[in-house]
Amino acid sequence: MPEKSEKPAEATTEEERPRRRQARGERRIAQLLEAAATVFSTTGYTAASTNAIAREAGVSPGTLYQFFPNKEAIAIELGSRLMHEMRQSYDEVLAPIDPAVTPLEEAIAGTVDRFIEFNCRHPAFFVLMHGPDIPGRIAEDHDALHSTLVARVEALLAPFAPDAPAATVTRTAQMCVGIYKAGLELILAHEEAEREPYIEELKAALSRYLRPLAEDIVD
Repeated sequence: MPEKSEKPAEATTEEERPRRRQARGERRIAQLLEAAATVFSTTGYTAASTNAIAREAGVSPGTLYQFFPNKEAIAIELGSRLMHEMRQSYDEVLAPIDPAVTPLEEAIAGTVDRFIEFNCRHPAFFVLMHGPDIPGRIAEDHDALHSTLVARVEALLAPFAPDAPAATVTRTAQMCVGIYKAGLELILAHEEAEREPYIEELKAALSRYLRPLAEDIVD
């Protein structure tokens, strides 16, 4: 019986090479973005440099420029990935709830815990979303993300105030988001051991502000 040809195996190897190069490139990009997140959260966006990011990643500036032309491109890619992850959190956490099943304070605590955990795990997110001199595209994407957040909070609050005018629910949602962002800045300004009391204060502030909604349901 004639021996089987080895050519198909060689062809497969040729096909796999571009995939392997692509996989190595994706790993390098992830490495650079992780380094950028560290630099941005440590120095801020304005003071960060491509040299500092390359140094943090343990690569040469030339290697960095193979993947990103400048600091702005790195920030945009990092911000885009973080915003995508945050939108997934919106889908999971900010779904409408039944007031008869889930008390308002429980909904507040769960939502705050999830978002604080995300921001503590990704401190660069706050820097890129709220820092000075961030790229215009990030600012635009953040405005869209903010609008989505307000809309999701409206949907979360609406069952607790079924008779309230839509404008009132919208205004209440906007205030909740404003309170959350102010509290988040204080929370991130403290080290891990000191954060918990501020997290509890944020939950308490939101609960006190929104308690009349829950009282209306009970009445």
